[in-house]
Amino acid sequence: MSLKTLKWLAALTPALFIGGFEFIRHEFMLSYMSMETGNWYITFLTLLVSYVFATWMFRSIERTNNRLARETSKRAVYEERERLARELHDNLAQTLFFINVKLKQGKTEEAKAAVSEIDHHLRQAIFNLRTLPEEGTSFSLRIGKWLQDWEVLTGIETVQNLRATDKVLTAAEEVQIFAIIQEAFTNIRKHSRATQASIDLETSGPDWSLKIADNGVGFAEDESQRHRYGLTMMRKRAAELGASWELQSSPENGTELSVTSARRKPHVRDLLSRSHRG
Repeated sequence: MSLKTLKWLAALTPALFIGGFEFIRHEFMLSYMSMETGNWYITFLTLLVSYVFATWMFRSIERTNNRLARETSKRAVYEERERLARELHDNLAQTLFFINVKLKQGKTEEAKAAVSEIDHHLRQAIFNLRTLPEEGTSFSLRIGKWLQDWEVLTGIETVQNLRATDKVLTAAEEVQIFAIIQEAFTNIRKHSRATQASIDLETSGPDWSLKIADNGVGFAEDESQRHRYGLTMMRKRAAELGASWELQSSPENGTELSVTSARRKPHVRDLLSRSHRG
């Protein structure tokens, strides 16, 4: 049922019920029912009808919202799959062209290295597709399972601090945050040379914060071009979530990524941590 129909029903139902009752009472029931008794009856019946109608209407709205949420979640998953397909196509096409050039130049070692890079990239893409954000029991458990598999795949120790309350995030938000996590840990595997990585995800009311850090080599500002695609995608996803974005990286301190919902202010301990690192 459309919202327009619900609006007209909400406006007309009380008026028709009260008007109809008053008409029947004055035309046919005055000799049987006093005005005071009639007033009590109309008050009680109005409350009863209003409660029944409001319950039905809000259930209809809730069903509509749930259906829209499921459709939004499915669309976000399809968009993520399409993005992965484009990424695979673009990266593979560029790498295959590079291999072809190097083979023509007789530089077989560089060609072998490029083939190895294709192998790693395909393994990561397949690994990312294994666990879709819509599967599993809870968001925290899905992230934890994915990170355990990632740890086995990479040999990098992970420290998890996941305090995401169920049903705080919408399905579409979970898809975007999960994709940010995947992209960040893919960058850690490819570029950081880290031995340990950590993730801190917390929800508080409608707000949430995500922090991912590693103890790797980091990168200076002029080296960020090699991370450009992954950083651009994560920054775009943060913008779509309406969240703030902060990236700190240096060869001495590794890399730390913070993504925070717009309404949430940094925690005191985060500010002290950043001050200490500075």
